Amino acid sequence: MAIPLLSHFFRAYYSVEDERLHRNIFGLSFKNPVGLAAGFDKDGQHYHAMSALGFGFIELGTVTPVGQIGNPQPRLFRLPADEALINRMGFNNEGMEALVQRLKTNRPKNLIIGGNIGKNKNTPNESAHLDYEKCFQALFPYVDYFVVNVSSPNTPNLRDLQEKEPLTRLLSLLQDLNNAKSNPKPILLKIAPDLTDGQLDDIVDIARETKISGVIATNTTISRENLNTSQNEISQIGMGGLSGQPVKERSTEVIRYLSQKSNGQLKIIGVGGIGSAKDALEKIAAGASLVQVYSGLVYEGPGLVKRINQGILKSS
Repeated sequence: MAIPLLSHFFRAYYSVEDERLHRNIFGLSFKNPVGLAAGFDKDGQHYHAMSALGFGFIELGTVTPVGQIGNPQPRLFRLPADEALINRMGFNNEGMEALVQRLKTNRPKNLIIGGNIGKNKNTPNESAHLDYEKCFQALFPYVDYFVVNVSSPNTPNLRDLQEKEPLTRLLSLLQDLNNAKSNPKPILLKIAPDLTDGQLDDIVDIARETKISGVIATNTTISRENLNTSQNEISQIGMGGLSGQPVKERSTEVIRYLSQKSNGQLKIIGVGGIGSAKDALEKIAAGASLVQVYSGLVYEGPGLVKRINQGILKSS
């Protein structure tokens, strides 16, 4: 009894219930536009608890067909001076079947759940489509939307799949599988903040050609520019994707560019450096329909979701 009562307490304290927060995007009804980004709950172990913190949607994963341990530890580092994280997790997860089992029963009502899918480290890029297909088919009955992750910097050569030809091929395959279902589901693409304008132009073209539902902008960056943390500490940490405040401006730039290039037709979930309602509103003003948090939640605590929703209401 203690856990349900505690969940009820958190839900009452952190949730902001207001019809003005409702969003109908991708054919789905979100109770509010603030979501939990992928990577926080890779295996669906905590989405019941996290749902009590006021999120409008939760994205699980990245999940791969076969469980894998990921990169050697330590692989997650805080940069407090920058309100940032560096991670090189490497798609550590228990595999798609473990996630399916957790999603089969007792899902919270009115909670949108996304499935973020990737390939196993040992799967060569020429066979990567098979991994994405396996995850798509296994998770299809249990998630509300899909995210194709080809932008993590922590799986060798994964970002090569962001190039126009292989990406068009992969998304077309998944859309063919999707459209063969009686109830097709939204498919989104998660992109890196390190893409050039030319590559972002390709993303817009690919989205139009494959008719995917939208884009998540952005994943972590491999850049280490303009950090307050000492160069010596950064060098000791080594490789990994940087998230949090240092990626905020670039993420917003990418959102604005994609929105303008698509004449506002491309639906975008904005993520990257959101640590306040102001940060979220900047993403929305740039063209994002929904937003997600991860690093900001680490530094600001669970009240961040409530503050963002309250800020959105004040601005409406």
